Order: sequence, then C-alpha cells, then structure tokens
Amino acid sequence: MRISTTIFLTDETISPVRLARELEQRGFGGLYLPEHTHIPVARDTDYPAGGELPREYGRTLDPLVALGQAAAVTERLALGTGITLITEHDPIALAKQIATLDHLSGGRFTLGLGFGWNKEEAADHGVEWSTRRELGRDRLDLMRALWAPEPTAYEGAFGHSVRPSEAWPKPAGGAPRILLGGAAGPRTFAQIAAQTDGWMPIGGRGLTEALPVLREAWEEAGRDPKALEVVPYAVLPTRGKLDHYAELGCQEVVLQLPPEGEAEVLRVLDAYAEYL
Repeated sequence: MRISTTIFLTDETISPVRLARELEQRGFGGLYLPEHTHIPVARDTDYPAGGELPREYGRTLDPLVALGQAAAVTERLALGTGITLITEHDPIALAKQIATLDHLSGGRFTLGLGFGWNKEEAADHGVEWSTRRELGRDRLDLMRALWAPEPTAYEGAFGHSVRPSEAWPKPAGGAPRILLGGAAGPRTFAQIAAQTDGWMPIGGRGLTEALPVLREAWEEAGRDPKALEVVPYAVLPTRGKLDHYAELGCQEVVLQLPPEGEAEVLRVLDAYAEYL
C-alpha cells in the first residue's frame, strides 16, 4: 500500500520544495494539497470538525502552484489535490492548469475533487449551494471535452460551454486520475461511479459498511469492479488502521501532516517512517 501525505501548506509552514524533496528521499509515495481560495470572516457555516476554524484555512497556498514547485524538484513523487473545489473555478482555465501540471510532471497528478463545506466562500464565487453537485459534474464534463484527443464541443447547463478547440497539452492517458471526496451516500457514490476513478473519504471511518454500497453503485454503472480505487485521506495513522485499509483492498492511504514549520513536519515524517 502506497503511503502518501497531505498538509495545509501556508505562508507559515515548511515550503513545498523542501517538503517534496524530503518526501521523495524518505520513500513516501505522494503529496496531496487542499484548497481554499479565501475564508470570509463573517461566516454562518460551522466548521465541520467543530470548534473554531483553524488558522491555516485562511492562509492556504494555491495547491496547483505549490504542486508545480514540488514537481520541479522531484522525479517519482505522486502529486495531487485533496481537494480541488471545482465549482470555484472557471473550468476552461482549470482544465489547462491541470493538463499542464500533469504534462510537466510526467503524468504524476491526481485530481481530488469536492464541493466544499463553506457556503460563504462558495457564494463569493457565484455558486448556488443547492446545485453545487450538478455544477461540479457539469464542469468536469466540460474539462473532459477539452482533454479529449480531438476537438470536442460541450454545451454546459450552468453558463459554461466550449466549442471544438485545440487545447494542448493533454494530461497523460487522456485525463488525470480523478477521485471524489465527500461523505458516504447515494449521491456521492452515484457521481463517483459516473465520472471518476474512485473515492477519497476523509479519515477513512466507516469504510467496512460503506464499501459494499459503493461497489454496488459502481457495478450497476457498468464499471469494472477491479478498477475502483478507494484512498482514505487525512488519516492519523496506527498500524491497525493501515492493516485494516489493506485488508479492504486500498492500495494507497494519505497521512495527515501538521501545518507547521520544517522542524515539526520532519519530526512527524520520522515518526511515520515505520509505516513505509
């Protein structure tokens, strides 16, 4: 099982370059970065984990820019987002950014997608909260049209369309690996089966009960049962947890690093070395 990592990189933490080099040298499999464009100060939306919103949420680096730095100083380290808030982007521009990063990194990019939790942040991007899932699905379909090998038109339902276009570079393999984040449930599982390569559940709790339901939705959509990928994300590891994920068939797990400076992050990497 590949052991990857995630961290809220900010202007106050270890740098992307330093972290990426350390991860590759130590034998970790990948680096995934989260996204928040901004955090409105006046906020009615509760922090999902409870309590005060941690400081790092409002200071997060742009993940694609940071991953571009990481790509430039590594050769094998997998690179991903966990997650890209797809509804907060122009899909034509996002498709170009993703294709460029995947091309320049030699096909190492995974697009982790999600719809977010912060209603105020989404509203500033013009997102209607009740239709965010449908909007995200529409934008991913448009991006796939731009990644297609031949110029392909797409007529979107939410104001974004694209005519047949030359759009290069293309992601390796025609599209990056795509994983959808979100809580277990029929809508999430239907969207995973329809559009993506698998699921990225935060924390990995409840997988024993959820996986049979996801596999049923996957197979009902006509997908190859062996192709489904499940990647537990932002996990605080124990040997028991990782053994359990391996028994469930997970081929990758993403461990949470603290949003701290170099000394503390390297200390935690030292502690995580036993799981490699």
